[in-house]
Amino acid sequence: MSSGRRRLSTGDADEGSVTDEDLADATSAPFPSFDAAHDGVGGLPDAPEPLSSWMPAPPPRPSWVIADSEARPAAPAAPGSAPDAPTGMPSDPASSGATTADAPTSGTEPATASASPATSPATSPATVANHPEPVEAPGEASREDLLPVLLENPQLPPQLLELKIAARDALIERMGTRLYDRSLTEEQIESYVITELGGWLFEQSTRLSPAEHELLSRDLINDVLRHGPIEPFLEDETVTEIMVNGLNSIYIERNGKLRRTNSKFVTEAHLRQVIERIVSKVGRRIDESSPMVDARLPDGSRVNAVVPPLAVDGPSLTIRKFAKEALTVDDLVSFRTLTPTSVSFLHACVRGRTNILVSGGTGTGKTTLLNVLSSFIPSDERIVTIEDAVELQLKQDHVVRLESRPPNVEGRGQITIRDLVRNSLRMRPDRVIIGECRSGEALDMLQAMNTGHDGSLSTLHANGPRDAIARLETLCLMSGMELPMMAIREQIASAVDVIVHVARLRDGTRRVTHISEVVGMDANTVGLSDIFVFDYDAGLDIEGKYAGGLVPTGLVPVLLTKLGEHGETVDPALFEVHDLVGAPK
Repeated sequence: MSSGRRRLSTGDADEGSVTDEDLADATSAPFPSFDAAHDGVGGLPDAPEPLSSWMPAPPPRPSWVIADSEARPAAPAAPGSAPDAPTGMPSDPASSGATTADAPTSGTEPATASASPATSPATSPATVANHPEPVEAPGEASREDLLPVLLENPQLPPQLLELKIAARDALIERMGTRLYDRSLTEEQIESYVITELGGWLFEQSTRLSPAEHELLSRDLINDVLRHGPIEPFLEDETVTEIMVNGLNSIYIERNGKLRRTNSKFVTEAHLRQVIERIVSKVGRRIDESSPMVDARLPDGSRVNAVVPPLAVDGPSLTIRKFAKEALTVDDLVSFRTLTPTSVSFLHACVRGRTNILVSGGTGTGKTTLLNVLSSFIPSDERIVTIEDAVELQLKQDHVVRLESRPPNVEGRGQITIRDLVRNSLRMRPDRVIIGECRSGEALDMLQAMNTGHDGSLSTLHANGPRDAIARLETLCLMSGMELPMMAIREQIASAVDVIVHVARLRDGTRRVTHISEVVGMDANTVGLSDIFVFDYDAGLDIEGKYAGGLVPTGLVPVLLTKLGEHGETVDPALFEVHDLVGAPK
């Protein structure tokens, strides 16, 4: 056959020849309708059956179903039946309970699949998809622990998965430096990726339907430009944390509960590329000589990564997501994290320039609460924030954000939180906000609070207000200054005014459980007075969530006098204890 000409069989005795241009026009149409589109020109005899013949196009968003082929083994197909649609995908309407005898068949169309043995004749597959029965495979997690996956984002079938791996390597080579060209917008780079993908598929003589091409393009854009298989979870606002434990284990947190997903990375090299892409954007590095790193995403989400040799089972990646729009105090009230009464008191405390410490465990929402408290600061004050990784989202205009820096490859150039705290005092701050006290910077913070920089805010890890005082003492001892314990306690009693403790309860909700006032020294200890405490006696509501909230203890804060000096008046009635009918006791 001559160059530039190819022979196509028409199915008759005659044979015709077409040019490459004709072939390109023919293949541009969806493959299943090839015969009808070309009026008598038969399909290629050696062309494989397209994947779209059994994988329907995604339905409109959003429709949540549980889809995990490992947790629900497919039932064996009946003899002569077509393959079932993938789990979680809508089945063909003709297959909902209809047998092959009920559906019309022809020589060119496969027979309609019979009803699945797992589906009763009275129940359609759509009903099963929307209301799945709980099934638990032996040795595997129950389906209640599996992640509901959007129908718009199904897992790639094995054929496309193998094609994606080869296409990803080819795209990286073909795109070259355009992948890292900052003069190009994200939309332009995506356009180049789709164009190069089409060229590569044509060179490989691979033909895909529009739906298959869209699926492949989406996954390749996520792999090459974004964060691979975890990208859908980053875009999902209901997911608050993402945990990658090696290649095949990805967990997410939703509504305070951990769930395992059916997503996974294909190779360890791909997971390392995603980690390095994240940390390089904030000037950090991760390798065998520095196998741990803290970083952040552009939206402020906190990132921690650990790679071998420290991570024995492969690279580990943890992302704590922040909402695209910072939560407001109204949001916390609607979530029942705070009550209107406690909000009124905290609002007066912030504007009255009291020093507030937010305590809590890991993942309880300390930074979120600190961000909300900082929103009460007047806009005419100069604020300096100090963090390991920038997370706070202050709305005021006059804000200076400082971020610590780890040492470089040579072990030099490290700038610690303590260095930044000392430097911030030379920047004429009205308020100093420290993202978290972890070490000796606690002593510098206390000294700043006691030397005219009142109204400061910070957080630290603790299990309660009393534990927060003890931990603050320990952090001060880590400063290297040989101070007597009594001197440290006196510093704490003089500097800290209010401790707000937030906890994650067993129902998955995050609630403020204590608002306590530091009332000075009581003998040899720091005195605490609980102003508001969480009411556990209210029990659970119909959804299994704690029905209680913060209630006053009846103690009137001593710092009301200090608040009055700064023009903040608080009604003492806020602290009255009420009975069940709402009357003061």
